[in-house]
Amino acid sequence: MATRDREKWKELAEKELRGKPLESLTWHTPEGIDVPPVHTEEDIEGLEHLGSMPGLPPYVRGPRATMYAGRPWTI
Repeated sequence: MATRDREKWKELAEKELRGKPLESLTWHTPEGIDVPPVHTEEDIEGLEHLGSMPGLPPYVRGPRATMYAGRPWTI
């Protein structure tokens, strides 16, 4: 999302919120993680693990290369 589009979204959201702060749209998980109402490609720029493969460090896509391809419901 271009910066211009993000600003336009903020303006529309603030108008629809009728005085409530934009932060009121942020969801707070039980684990204490704040989840903003909008995510864009800009939010994940520079994350090294995005190009990782299953079975290879840092194992964010699983510990096995095939990730149980023959057993699809295995977790």
